[in-house]
Amino acid sequence: MIQVSDLTKTYGLRKAIDGLNFEARQGEILGFLGPNGAGKTTTMRILTGYMPPSSGAATIAGFDVVNDSIEVRKRVGYLPETVPLYTDMTVFDYLKFMADLRHLPQASSTVNETLEMVGLLDRADGFIGNLSKGMRQRVGLAQALLHRPEVLILDEPTIGLDPAQIIEVRNVIREVGRERTVLLSTHILPEAQQLCDRILIINKGKIVVEDTPDNLQARLSGAEHAHLKVGSGATGLAEKIAKIKGVKAVNQVEADSLEFDYEPGQDVRPEVARLVIQSNLDLLELRAINLSLEEIFLQLTREESGAAKKVE
Repeated sequence: MIQVSDLTKTYGLRKAIDGLNFEARQGEILGFLGPNGAGKTTTMRILTGYMPPSSGAATIAGFDVVNDSIEVRKRVGYLPETVPLYTDMTVFDYLKFMADLRHLPQASSTVNETLEMVGLLDRADGFIGNLSKGMRQRVGLAQALLHRPEVLILDEPTIGLDPAQIIEVRNVIREVGRERTVLLSTHILPEAQQLCDRILIINKGKIVVEDTPDNLQARLSGAEHAHLKVGSGATGLAEKIAKIKGVKAVNQVEADSLEFDYEPGQDVRPEVARLVIQSNLDLLELRAINLSLEEIFLQLTREESGAAKKVE
């Protein structure tokens, strides 16, 4: 549903985005991650027809974002990071106004259905100016969903929400993502991990990695990680484990526990367990440790090279 080819945007001599290539399919939630200034918002503004690219191309449902801008806007729902709302209107009146602008049939019933979808039906008659930041964010999400778009582009959709509201909005996004294409920008990395089918990380205007959350965790670090805890002091155990073939590094965490890295595909945990027992120690815990998405994100965005990688 979204196809991007060599997309570039320059401001003077600076390239905000530099030759982006990616796609997002129907029924897929694509996470769009990167540090501030990486080019995420610029990309989203181009995809929604807000601004043209300097070069390259992008299509939504087969329509070019520049040459077929009106057709693209009919098919896209957009929630910007800062939601533009009319604070002197009620929630219902604002959404009814937006529905009329889109010439939606049965606008009133559509507004009520959307309000129920985002959990705001009981606030329909309240003035937007009296709502909390989190409630306003949900009004913005309702606006993006009004016309049941084929593609939903969300820039930090849960910012300012309390924990209960975050869960509700995530559930809405999951439901929408079953049939539609969702491009989701977020700084909340566990959110991307929970919601997204694939994750695309952008840094300095270039894509540095693109893969599923599980594949990123399992392969990007170049090593497997494990945690070991024994029943009493583990003096000298780290040195013994370090001598096992395939072990790359050992780190003593506490007196009775340590962590170690080993070569991917070469599971040394059975040998470690035998070593613990042969050392007359009680084996209390031996488990794998997954590299967190936060660690992956920091590792990638700290790199000097902006060359794109694809984890195979």
